Amino acid sequence: MWADSHCHIDFEGLGETAVGEARAAGVVRLVSVGTDADHSRAAIALAQSHDGVWATVGLHPHEASRSLEPLVPLLAAAKVVAVGECGLDYHYEHSPRAAQRESFAAQIGLARERGLALVVHSRDAWDDTFAVLDAEGVPERTVFHCFTGGPDEARRCLDRGAFLSFSGIVSFKGADDVRSAAAVCPPDRLLVETDAPFLAPVPHRGKANRPAWVVEVGRAVAAARGVEPGEVEEISWAATAALFGLPLSDHSS
Repeated sequence: MWADSHCHIDFEGLGETAVGEARAAGVVRLVSVGTDADHSRAAIALAQSHDGVWATVGLHPHEASRSLEPLVPLLAAAKVVAVGECGLDYHYEHSPRAAQRESFAAQIGLARERGLALVVHSRDAWDDTFAVLDAEGVPERTVFHCFTGGPDEARRCLDRGAFLSFSGIVSFKGADDVRSAAAVCPPDRLLVETDAPFLAPVPHRGKANRPAWVVEVGRAVAAARGVEPGEVEEISWAATAALFGLPLSDHSS
């Protein structure tokens, strides 16, 4: 059984049919991720209407200038398992850096206060990401989603007790650093994701990504680690359950 630890099912290019498609491919656990109030509500609605789907509530760094107030009540909804995705994105800077840091800090606080996992987005902002996390206190269950660093950044995350989630980038030709990070990640801290509809893995690059294709991500991670895909299937399933506080069995809604 595969788990897609991070996807955006309500984004353009996907939809509810992706849930059944994923299950048919053996991907029976999905975490649908919120990026603002509207997408968080959509993720919750999807999770509550499908077995094997859970939701997160968060404000993406691109939206960091918006208020967090509309998101706070959503954290108490059934099947919400994490705060995020949140963090820092200095590559696009769609929101001012100061606003990103403030929003990130506030969401770290919400995760700690509610006992929820934290889903971190960090792009071209490693030092500030770690600085904010260290200042606020890293939640016990924290994941760096769509991990794009190398072994050095991986160790900095792991030293803080965080999990690493690998996306289709691990299958890209120029992603040697990411493959090296996947190779050194402890098995109990390793997750796989699609980030659908973005970042479709080889051999699907250029298409709208699907949760079903997390199997291809898992195969690329397995190749990087020198193991069989079935091993990555097992360890990533267990790590997803541990991160989000889910049962190990699939018999749960």
